[in-house]
Formats: sequence, structure tokens, C-alpha cells
Amino acid sequence: MGMLDGKVALVTGAGGGLGRAHAMLLAREGASVVVNDLGGSRDGTGEGHSMADGVVEEIKAAGGKACAHYGSVTDKAAAQEMVQTAVNEFGKLDILIANAGILRDKSFKKMEDDMWDLVLDVHLRGTYLVTKVAFDHMLERGEGGRIIMTSSTSGLFGNFGQTNYGAAKAGIAGFARCLWLEGLKYGINVNVLAPTATSRMTEDILPEQVQDQFPPESVSPAIVWLCTDDAKDITGRQWLVAGNNVQLLSWQLTPIASRDISEGPWDVEEIGEKILASKETWPAINPLQG
Repeated sequence: MGMLDGKVALVTGAGGGLGRAHAMLLAREGASVVVNDLGGSRDGTGEGHSMADGVVEEIKAAGGKACAHYGSVTDKAAAQEMVQTAVNEFGKLDILIANAGILRDKSFKKMEDDMWDLVLDVHLRGTYLVTKVAFDHMLERGEGGRIIMTSSTSGLFGNFGQTNYGAAKAGIAGFARCLWLEGLKYGINVNVLAPTATSRMTEDILPEQVQDQFPPESVSPAIVWLCTDDAKDITGRQWLVAGNNVQLLSWQLTPIASRDISEGPWDVEEIGEKILASKETWPAINPLQG
């Protein structure tokens, strides 16, 4: 018996890396899985069927249930087809893991409009398009659901040379922080994953000497658990998973200055002095780097 027996999942970008790891573990826990992947390269160019088909074959060889879908998350019709494929093949959709993504890294001074637009299109709009169809399906069924959106530490904390990617990933986190509130009354849980994992997306970003410490398979257990009935009360959270380390990200307020509004606005120099005097108490901009 698996923890997801009878459930149906859709994983976008599941032809390799994190998406493949999610799909494989979902199936191992008993879910039927729609494996979506355009089959393109890391920068979003090209397409093909071999990546999605390969994962489907692996799942079936291990005794699981899966089927492939090859559409782009940037195509509204394809997004509708992904969910419809789950319904046609397995009767419903309980779980969406929005994982598809590309990279077009460049320092901002060298950033070109098409690099910005394409990354935002795949990550942010693509997550929206698939989530919208899945959310509407879950609403119509009236039996709740699980949605995991893939953000990034680049979007939550920042990373050099990834303004386009960071903007998209921050947008996804903001999207999820609003959507979970709307899903509450319907039993639709929405959580955010910010993973660190070695894959073709990160092979030249993570230092070579630490890549073995971050296999994508180590990220999936916590995320798959969030899709189970045991996690029915867990929603609206941001999860940082790296290797076997699972962390919950929550916001911290650092008091700087306060006085009654009846005293009037702060003087510019005076508030500046307060800000500078408090600087040593500020948290790190990126807690992962200190």
C-alpha cells in the first residue's frame, strides 16, 4: 500500500531532473502520473517525445501507472490537454506539481528582452496556465486537491545573473501565497517548493565539488508527502529542500523605529539615524549565504 493509492498526479517538466524524481516517487507511492515534458533543451529550444516517454517507461517497468504529454506549459490549449489527459486516462486529477522551467541566465546589463520574456513566459505564465485548469477541475470535483508550485532561492533571496529567472520565481511564490487563501474553503492545498538539486538546470551553477550532495531524489519525499491525506491541513507554506535538509521559510519583521502618528512624520535625517542605528540587528539578505 502506498500513501497515494488511488490518486492522480500531473507533473510538468517531468522528463528529467526534479520532475522525473517527483513523478517516479509519486508513482511508487501509488499515484497514477501524467508525465509532461516538451522535450526541449535547458534554454527552452527544441522539443521531442523521448524524455517524457522514458520516464513513463521507467514507471511502468516498476509496476506503476503513467502516461505522457508533450505540450508546452506556455500554450493554453496544451495546459487544458494535460489536465484532460489525466481525466481521460485515470478519471480525475488530484495533484499538480508545476515544475517546468528553463534558464536564460545573463547579467542584467547584458539582458535582452527575449531572454526576459521567454523565462517569464515559461515559469510564471506557464505555472498560471496549468494551475488555472487544474484548480478549476478540482473546484468542479469538489474533493479538494494538492498544488505544489516550484519557486527558487533565486526568487526568494536573489542570485547574480538571474534577474529574469528570479523575477519569475518570486512571482510564482507570490501567486501561491495568494492562491492558498482561495483554496482553503475547498480543501485545495497550495504549497511552494524552493529546491536545491543537481540537474541539467544547475550543473554549471552548483559547484562541482558539492553536486553529489544534492540529488533530485532527495527533494521529492517531502513534496510527495505534502500531496498525501496526512498533509491535509498544511497549506500556504514555503519549503526549502536541499539534499536531506528540509526547511520552512517564514517571514521576519525587524523593528526599526516607531512613534505615535500624532507626533507627525519622521524628519528625514532623524529616521535615517534610526535606520543606521538598527543596521547591526538586520537579518542577512540571503540566509543561505550568511
